Amino acid sequence: VIVSSVQRHARHSFFWQFVFHTYTTAFTLVNGNGTPKAEEYSLQQKQLLLGLGAISYSACVGALPLVFMNRYMLKNSLMHLVVRKLLPAPLLGLTSAFTVVMVRSPEFDNGIEVMDRNGKVIGVSKKAGEKAVMETALSRAVLFGTTFFLPEVLMYCLQRARFVKNPRALGPVRMFVIMSVLAGMLPVSFSMFPQCGEIKRADLEPEILSSTEETEFFYNRGI
Repeated sequence: VIVSSVQRHARHSFFWQFVFHTYTTAFTLVNGNGTPKAEEYSLQQKQLLLGLGAISYSACVGALPLVFMNRYMLKNSLMHLVVRKLLPAPLLGLTSAFTVVMVRSPEFDNGIEVMDRNGKVIGVSKKAGEKAVMETALSRAVLFGTTFFLPEVLMYCLQRARFVKNPRALGPVRMFVIMSVLAGMLPVSFSMFPQCGEIKRADLEPEILSSTEETEFFYNRGI
């Protein structure tokens, strides 16, 4: 996150965002819901291909603002503010959510296990899988989008207030601010939705409801 946020060249930005999304994609694969099973190797192969495609696409999208700046040599201060300061945050948030959805797509294609209050597995639900994936994607978008956006706002305020007078100190201060925001946002992101998610009876498939009279069901959301 830190290295990606300080890049000023499109090629370097693409490389570091590729590294960043590779790490987050691997984290997503390891910490997803383990219900979908592959009879042979097709599921794992599909996830790897989807993950690689999502990583490449996200890195390209993340580097687009710098490509735009370098190609058209924009010198307008407003365009610099938008392209270099404001645009990267929502792009990183959206691409982070995109990689989660792509890599964990088998969970809403095949469904995940839902349980009753006692932990007994009632069935496999695609709707619960979709809910789990979308909640995780939203929490990931908030985590990295805020981590990119808030430090830019704080650094702008510090510079306007002349709190940092030595230009050489701006780099270390920026790194400290980014690490502080990231450290603060991690627990916020993980606690946005409970790890053991809940889904109402009305939101489940009829074939699951026919086997039980329970009104509330639970599932493992993943991280």
